[in-house]
Amino acid sequence: MTILVRSPEEEAGEAGEGAGGAEGAGSGGAAPGAPSRAAAVAWVWPALTALLLSFAGIDGTLLGTDELVTWEVSRRSPQEIWALLHHVDAVHGSYYFLMHGWTAVFGDSHLSLRMPTVLAVTATAALVTLTGRRLFGQRAGLCAGTLFAVLPAASRFAQEARSYALVMLFASLATFLLLRALDGSRRPWGRAARWAAYGLCLAVLGLLHLIALTIVLCHAPAAVLRARRTGRGLWSFLLAGSAAAVCVLPVFLLGRSQASRQLFWLPRPDAWGLAEIWPQLFASALCAGAVIALAALAWREDRENVLLCSAVAVLPPFVLWAASHGEVSYFRYQYALFTVPAWALLAGAGLAGATRSRRAAAAVLAVVALLALPDQRRVRSPFEHDVPHAADYAGAARTIEKYYRPGDAVVYVRGAPWMLDQGLRYYLKPGVDPREVFLARSAADNEELFPVYCRVPVRCLAGESRIWVVVPGSDADVLQAVPKEQAAALRSRYTLFGTESLSGLTVGLLESKPAGAPGTPGAS
Repeated sequence: MTILVRSPEEEAGEAGEGAGGAEGAGSGGAAPGAPSRAAAVAWVWPALTALLLSFAGIDGTLLGTDELVTWEVSRRSPQEIWALLHHVDAVHGSYYFLMHGWTAVFGDSHLSLRMPTVLAVTATAALVTLTGRRLFGQRAGLCAGTLFAVLPAASRFAQEARSYALVMLFASLATFLLLRALDGSRRPWGRAARWAAYGLCLAVLGLLHLIALTIVLCHAPAAVLRARRTGRGLWSFLLAGSAAAVCVLPVFLLGRSQASRQLFWLPRPDAWGLAEIWPQLFASALCAGAVIALAALAWREDRENVLLCSAVAVLPPFVLWAASHGEVSYFRYQYALFTVPAWALLAGAGLAGATRSRRAAAAVLAVVALLALPDQRRVRSPFEHDVPHAADYAGAARTIEKYYRPGDAVVYVRGAPWMLDQGLRYYLKPGVDPREVFLARSAADNEELFPVYCRVPVRCLAGESRIWVVVPGSDADVLQAVPKEQAAALRSRYTLFGTESLSGLTVGLLESKPAGAPGTPGAS
């Protein structure tokens, strides 16, 4: 056997055997063409499962810090986004431009911000099914697509407005297109078109996330083995990969210059860190164990196909781990999330090979889905996207809205979470827009993710009668968390009226001191 893709005739024959054999006994003799038509649309069921699970509870989780960055940057003009990328986040530039256009059309609600990732996970489930069918057969494809759809990681990142789900989609598409290109075409222009599609997909993948291009290393053995048998394909593979590399080179150079600043907080991983990445990838230790156990059963399938999937599943985390022992650590499990579909392919192949009927396979899938239930609930908890720095932005916004008066001002203190100001702005209702007292230049005007504050805070007070103060933590004296010079300016003119502590932050209200009171200007 080879790594070549099954032809449509072979797939139809396999589907016919499955429907007319042991699994199809008692069907009453279906029409010869019916099984192949059913097989052609079998991807719909895993995709529909992924779509329904992605929508379930999509509004229940507050926007996390990274999602708030997405929201804030997507609101900027294209010129402002372009200016930002010269200083920070160049590796996410393509995603920011995508979200700028998306929110301009569909708005910035929870559902709208997360809808691109919902669609990406849905499409990934379909691609896993189709790829599994090509590599291991119809039932293996269905098992693989369904397994991927019920994994908590699929739902978790379907509901996060960041690029990781899109990276999963294009990594899966790159593998699918590689198989088609290796399968070849009777017409020369057809072969060229397939390799061009593969190269274009790699370029898009790299523009979404550079680290995901490690998938090319995983695809290389398949191209080499094919070239050894047929004498063709290797140069086309190298040309497609090189063209993609040229397309992403500017992003690579700019991103590399920003890496130490953006990833300074990631520690250098030890051996235990490498072991811990697998439960994180699946967002469930139980599901990780089940999927890896099922994947181990795939060794009885075609060795070259298993090798391809195993390389995509296993190699990138090791590359990340090794690369993280230099000046900058890149070891973050989200960066290897694109390997999860490959694990689903292996597990689907193992499950299909170990069970003799669809009912047995369905029973195992049901058990995995039940094992995933606790983690499915967890990934939909209100603060899941900002663990361990959970902050109740929505609760703080409700507090301010309840007591808000026109003319109120506000002081936001960034900390952990560091997008606290944007979190409040997102959840405050239209019309509730207190002036930020110490803001000298917004983050957009600063061409950064951070604003610029007044150098002499006392000069920025405009005589507001009330000022809200929102700080991380739970200190009853909110001014303790405010930078010293800002706190001194506030203490000189305001007194603390009251506070309310919420998860991860505290909201305080300051009222101006009466004229002539001790500490106010002009008091004796």
